[in-house]
Amino acid sequence: MIIEFIRAAMKLAKYEIIENEEKFYGTISELKGVWSTGKTLEECRENLESSLEDWILACVSKGIEVPEIEGRQIMIMSEHSLKKDWDNEYDERWNRY
Repeated sequence: MIIEFIRAAMKLAKYEIIENEEKFYGTISELKGVWSTGKTLEECRENLESSLEDWILACVSKGIEVPEIEGRQIMIMSEHSLKKDWDNEYDERWNRY
């Protein structure tokens, strides 16, 4: 699920050459705040993927909705719903024995 989202988002990445020590700049405009730079295009791409991963983790940890990308979503469940799901699964497994 997450890797599919990352792959889809990286397909939307745009790169440009800038006048800077790290001359490549990359961004995914559909995801506000996801950008990177690099001395080579490949370094910029790797940095952008890392930035995207950090951005996803930050959103999930703060309960911020992650926008859908090409039909792929990252669902964020509340702590309450996670506990409820865990309790239901535990009860179902326990009742089998």
